Amino acid sequence: MQPTPPPPAASSPPLALEDAAAYPLPGLVHPQSISFTPDDRALSYLRSPERNLTRQLYRLDLESGDETLLVAPPGGGATEENLSLTEKLRRERQRVRELGVTSYAWATQGTRLLVPLTGDIYVQDGERGPPRHIVDTDDKPAIDPQLSRDGMQVAYVQDDELYVVSAQGGAPSQRTKGARGTGKTHGLAEYIAQEEMNRSHGFWWSWDGEQLAFTEVDETHIPKYRIVHQGKDRTGEGAQEDHAYPFAGAANAKVRLGVVAASGSDKVTWMDLGDDPDPYLARVQWLPDGSLTAQIENRAQTHLTLLRLDPKTGRSTPLLTESSDLWINLHDMLRPIAEGPFAGHFVWASERSGYRHLYLYDGTGQLVRALTSGGGEAQVDAIVEIDEPRGLLYYLGNTLGEGGDPTGQRLYVVPLAGGEPRCLTPEPGSHGVVIDHALRRFVDVHSSIAIPPRLRLRDLNTGAVLKDIPTPEDPRVAELKLPPPELATFKNRHGDTLHAAIYRPPSETFGEGPFPTMVSVYGGPHAQRVVDAWGTTVDMRAQALRSRGYLVVKIDNRGSARRGLAFEAAIRHDLGHLELEDQQDGVDWLVKRGLTDRQRVGIYGWSYGGYLAAMALVRAPETFKLAIAGAPVTHWDGYDTHYTERYMGTPAENQGGYTVSSVMHHVDNLRGKLLLVHGMIDENVHFRHTARLINALITARKPYDLLLFPDERHMPRRLEDRVHMEQQILDYIGKHL
Repeated sequence: MQPTPPPPAASSPPLALEDAAAYPLPGLVHPQSISFTPDDRALSYLRSPERNLTRQLYRLDLESGDETLLVAPPGGGATEENLSLTEKLRRERQRVRELGVTSYAWATQGTRLLVPLTGDIYVQDGERGPPRHIVDTDDKPAIDPQLSRDGMQVAYVQDDELYVVSAQGGAPSQRTKGARGTGKTHGLAEYIAQEEMNRSHGFWWSWDGEQLAFTEVDETHIPKYRIVHQGKDRTGEGAQEDHAYPFAGAANAKVRLGVVAASGSDKVTWMDLGDDPDPYLARVQWLPDGSLTAQIENRAQTHLTLLRLDPKTGRSTPLLTESSDLWINLHDMLRPIAEGPFAGHFVWASERSGYRHLYLYDGTGQLVRALTSGGGEAQVDAIVEIDEPRGLLYYLGNTLGEGGDPTGQRLYVVPLAGGEPRCLTPEPGSHGVVIDHALRRFVDVHSSIAIPPRLRLRDLNTGAVLKDIPTPEDPRVAELKLPPPELATFKNRHGDTLHAAIYRPPSETFGEGPFPTMVSVYGGPHAQRVVDAWGTTVDMRAQALRSRGYLVVKIDNRGSARRGLAFEAAIRHDLGHLELEDQQDGVDWLVKRGLTDRQRVGIYGWSYGGYLAAMALVRAPETFKLAIAGAPVTHWDGYDTHYTERYMGTPAENQGGYTVSSVMHHVDNLRGKLLLVHGMIDENVHFRHTARLINALITARKPYDLLLFPDERHMPRRLEDRVHMEQQILDYIGKHL
């Protein structure tokens, strides 16, 4: 066994475990969920006055700089204790940790404000009107409340049925029936839509507020997967959960799309979604002309059709189709244009060129022109806004041109009539923006690895900074003095350029290396971890390890996002192979730089990263001596349909790929130290994954260590659990590396 690193000098104390486990992270207490108020004179946003996870809704006057409280939640708002199971599971799907006021919405037209609180619904007329409690739901929470565009009505789901209530209050009107008590739901997105398709809604208001489109989800044919709360003192009700979990290759939910009037008759018109017997309803969106659109994806996720639907008859007409030999990544970049020279057109994003770019179509689905183009350094991330009268589109994307950097994100504007994009936020790093209603100014939330998030008001035409927006300081930034990682690139064995973030121990305490090294990995598709943003710097486990003499490195291997479809799809049908090649090549590169001690390399990760950490120890034991695998997927036949089949096909189609991509298939090669970490009520990556791996390890007579959290799901929430986890992980690394 190698000795542990020497303790840091007294002048450079190691990062405290409480700091490593606490949320929000240092420097990330700035306003969130920023909106311009309807008159554009102020901003509304959520923030915590105590710099913790409990947030309130504030207003900031842009002229005077005065901040006032808009909404303070009665009784403290949302807590982990007062939320229903349905709400807790939606928070898991949305990766929400925050409490108190967790969301709010202004009406698209008018000045009405909606604030959902612990299953009840509050509305407020203007910024200074008193909040009205319009729906008191008792033990049946109102799920996903949404204002109509004019702010006159609120729709929500309660006890599996869709309701509408006047924003003035009064008796709610039940708009759907027949689901309650049957195992079906009306107006709620199914698990797969929420977790894997980024579709959290199951109903949608028409533009005129007279109709609602909604989903009917039938999961009665899916066998229930039971999760028992083993850590509870009681048994029976509340101590177990049954989930209709769609395992890879097995049945999906049956989803229909209907339209019902917001008032009056509750007759439903069901939409014709085509002949595919097993499709995914990926997106639903109303158009300004009163028609409805639906994006229908085949189960193999190689074909997607954008349908225009007649809400009166249910008839469908294809507008466009997308096909791929790899897979289709879903997006939220269908934007109809209601006014101006391009009225009746729409903007659509596609990866048909190999990179995500924007295209303009006319109302019949005929392509007019490409709006953006280029390679991996010019990929579009999101549409922010369209100035319809002037024919300008604003979008976020990777940096452009020679020397472009996919670790950053900037705001660009491009004419709908054609022309070159123009950058409005040239500063290096990552920019998130919110544009005002008048399309004159925008808020730029800018950070980099060296700069915590700062808010600035900028001119939308020129990008010029108009003023800095005051934000509360976080004293931890100055107290902790966290050094940013080094962002670097290297070539893997195939000549691909890979990006890395290196957290180097302080040289005054630990010298210049080589250092014992921990690889921090996620490595899966749809994710990018090496980003020029403050969130990369405040990776607190990496900083805790760095302060104790370990070098930590993150590498975005082939398969990760924002580098084009071919780069992402290199891992297709063979997970856990090329990703590890790239991680090994990164270790070799660090060894050659004199930074890493080849005999003392470990790896840790969570979810897909936990999978790769476990795989590293059984497929690359010559490189990795220790692995900490958190919530790992150990065999892909135990994960869900939409995610798994996108990358692996079905178990029947790719039996060999499923076998070789399983951790259990390689356990005989295990030589290092393995720590498995899992929450026992994880409804996403079930504890069953770790249990199956343990059985294989026992059969192979291989040692392992186990750290369990009986009351945690996929995302550990309790501070005491997170502190304990960080302590155990640090102790394990210190003992075995």
